[in-house]
Amino acid sequence: MAIITLTTDLGDKDIYQAALKGSILKLLPAVNIVDITNSVAAFNVQQAAFILKNSFYYFPDNTVHLIGIDTVYSADTKYLAIRYRNHFFVGADNGIFSLMFDDEPVEIVEITIMQDLKFLHFPLADIFVKAACHLANGGNLKEIGIPVNGIEKKMNLQPVIEKNLIKGAVIYIDSFQNVITNITKDLFNKEQQGRRFVLYFKRNETINHLSWHYNEVPEGEKLCLFGISDHLEIAINKGNASGLLGLNLGDSVIIDFQ
Repeated sequence: MAIITLTTDLGDKDIYQAALKGSILKLLPAVNIVDITNSVAAFNVQQAAFILKNSFYYFPDNTVHLIGIDTVYSADTKYLAIRYRNHFFVGADNGIFSLMFDDEPVEIVEITIMQDLKFLHFPLADIFVKAACHLANGGNLKEIGIPVNGIEKKMNLQPVIEKNLIKGAVIYIDSFQNVITNITKDLFNKEQQGRRFVLYFKRNETINHLSWHYNEVPEGEKLCLFGISDHLEIAINKGNASGLLGLNLGDSVIIDFQ
């Protein structure tokens, strides 16, 4: 069965999500629509990129991922359809693809499907849906667009390496209020080289032990671990790490290897 996933900032209180799904089902009634999330903060490209980058590969090959973030018509923004690692992506060329992809996509086209004027304010339910359904139904990228060579670049905040330190930052806070940093497992292992470490963060808090799972410490105690995204997380077992530890997006964290 064809699969179309949705990653949007449409929420669940208005008509927009229903309009989007209804438009898909009109064109492709048998498709399986899967919500990755419709709760991205409004226009937050970085948040959407983090979620989709760490979830799309769980889906079968040829899944179509429709991205509804900052898609309102602009003369300066292209709408793209992309094939990357045996998956298809449909979204606005607003930098999100450069934040998601670790290497160059196999194929990129600028979508040339004509805009229905009655959907000018909501192209997500028109151009994007038509492109996604075309691909989910086995269609070819070049049938809906013209090839382009590149995508809009937007840089993720990168950790800084200084002597025995990794200086990172908070890039995401999940619904359990676990705090996710931009320090990856690969980077940590490369720099650690078997040494002990101390993780420093706000309010002079420290952690010096890497946990395997959240229940490794007593309830209410803080911990750090590499979660499902392979990024270093700061958490509290059955607690609100972001609120209780005062950690917010952009806050600094430092790992000192000793």
